[in-house]
Amino acid sequence: MPNPGPIGVFDSGVGGLSVLHEIRRELPAEDLLYVADSGHAPYGDKSQEVIAGRSLAITRHLVDAGAKAVVVACNTATAAAVSVLRARYALPIIAMEPAVKPAVARTRSGVVGVLATSQTAASHRFVQLLGRFNAGAEVLVQPCPGLVERVEAGDLDGETTRALLADYLTPLLEQGADTLVLGCTHYPLLTPLIQDLAGPEVVIMSAGAAVARQVRRRLEEADLLALAPGTGTERFWTSGHPDPASGLIGRLWGTPVEVALLPKADD
Repeated sequence: MPNPGPIGVFDSGVGGLSVLHEIRRELPAEDLLYVADSGHAPYGDKSQEVIAGRSLAITRHLVDAGAKAVVVACNTATAAAVSVLRARYALPIIAMEPAVKPAVARTRSGVVGVLATSQTAASHRFVQLLGRFNAGAEVLVQPCPGLVERVEAGDLDGETTRALLADYLTPLLEQGADTLVLGCTHYPLLTPLIQDLAGPEVVIMSAGAAVARQVRRRLEEADLLALAPGTGTERFWTSGHPDPASGLIGRLWGTPVEVALLPKADD
């Protein structure tokens, strides 16, 4: 039978809101749960064991809150923990994959640039992805330490963020990249600034819309879609400080929200 339960989504911080927006657009009737693990952000400098522990704890919270599916809206957590989550839980676990395949198909110059966290860029899962799809183009991977922290601070277009992005984009553009893959869910929140720095002729690609379509497919296959008419609700938690999180998440979500403190749990 159709399931009115919510869809759980989590990220190391606010970056997964870029995926949550796409899920809301794709599935307007679904109730959504979102956890920003901002008290432990960024994940990019954490060990796989720590990230897997946090992912398990957060998924347990989402399942306890009634989630019928969980979206790991974080490339770093996907690389470190998705296999562990799928082994633990029978419900659909939907993961992130940087949009390398469509970028290789789209490039005109034959050069694709990928912006990623250091942890994602070094992960076995990401290396395998490049091995599957980089035959049709030269794929340049640019780790971007510090960029997640700028987004978590709410600095989406300030001079510090602009200078950091310019440092990361310049070598990609100088080597002819005409297509950029945003390999971290925080980075789509910087799309206007990235486009301004890269120029209008550079194509910017992220995976949020594809993930939202995958969520729909997985729910359809399992007969878990919410079929009742109306608009779904959203609930938010953070492992950081709820007051500043409410302001930042509300700003990025586009409407005022209340953000609750994530209950502490053993990793």
